[in-house]
Amino acid sequence: MRRTGFTADHDAFRGTIRKFVETEVVPVYDTWYEAGIVPREFYYKLAELGVFGIEVPEEYGGAGIESFKFQAILMEETARAGVSFGGSSVHVGLCLPYLKKLATEEQKQRWLPGFAAGEIMFAIAMTEPGTGSDLAGMRTTAKLSEDGTHYVLNGAKTFITGGVNADRVIVCARTAPPREDDRRFGISLLVVDTTSPGYTVGRKLDKLGLRTSDTAELNFTDVRVPVEDLLGEENKGFSYLGQNLPQERLSIAAGAYAQAAAAVRFAQEYTQQRNVFGKPVASFQNTKFELAACKAEVDAAEAVVDRALDALDAGELSAADAASAKLFCTEVAARVIDRCLQLHGGYGFINEYPIARLYADNRVNRIYGGTNEVMKMIIAKDMGL
Repeated sequence: MRRTGFTADHDAFRGTIRKFVETEVVPVYDTWYEAGIVPREFYYKLAELGVFGIEVPEEYGGAGIESFKFQAILMEETARAGVSFGGSSVHVGLCLPYLKKLATEEQKQRWLPGFAAGEIMFAIAMTEPGTGSDLAGMRTTAKLSEDGTHYVLNGAKTFITGGVNADRVIVCARTAPPREDDRRFGISLLVVDTTSPGYTVGRKLDKLGLRTSDTAELNFTDVRVPVEDLLGEENKGFSYLGQNLPQERLSIAAGAYAQAAAAVRFAQEYTQQRNVFGKPVASFQNTKFELAACKAEVDAAEAVVDRALDALDAGELSAADAASAKLFCTEVAARVIDRCLQLHGGYGFINEYPIARLYADNRVNRIYGGTNEVMKMIIAKDMGL
């Protein structure tokens, strides 16, 4: 079916990205994969292409387009080619909404031009060792100095995507203890310069999938953060984090759909080329039925994603809508990718083949951004249950 939510501008952008991926990424991707990180200089190429500035207001060097659909196209085209742009998805998809909504005019002038140009790469640090999804239980602290000029940051974060290449990190920290009746009170957002004394990047974590995404541990020892780098109001950080969750969860849904669509493409191409018993694997009835069933599931996921993208751009995507999209699309992707790997036989288990990498990359979709069990709780609550 024809997708109706994308315009000629979207189609032109898709064509540009597809060509860019084929010429600039595919030839060197195996090197990135082995290194476990995307080279920092690559992000300047993405910036030159305009990728980072699409949703940045024009007065700060961007295109000023208020639409998440361009980011969805990036996910679809990278998945289609079996590659990744690493932690840059966090730079745009997670960090930019906070900067646009919460930064002062002075902060926007300092950060957004560099953001769009790829000169200041952003990451966000929420999760801590031992606390997991319980953000209200975080122990990282930021104490205001006696003269009120800076905060002193101490603590540690883990699972920070983009943490190695980041120039600035939005760090969630306690600026006040929790209230007896409100554990969420006291959390603030600080935009920390990664060159600050006392700021260190620990291990780059060795993950099952998403190998080119630089996921790291961060440590803070008496890091001085100027009060001018407080993002939003003090002690209101937890509520800010919740405001961006629908877009974050939709991005996971969109990425999962893109991975499932890519898996069907990989499996179809492989089974048409691979001969068994003197004929292509694709000629067997089981192969046809498996691919047809997977295609039907992908079509359904596409419809869910497209409807959610329209709702987000219209400002109408609710928390329950986003949870439903994430739950459905990530479960579909898990089933589809598993079945498509099976059609590759033994080669599906070899990392040289994109289906194997896709299988590993996909698994985290049902965990991060809130586990799928949490998504069910959100949906059930919205149902009045």
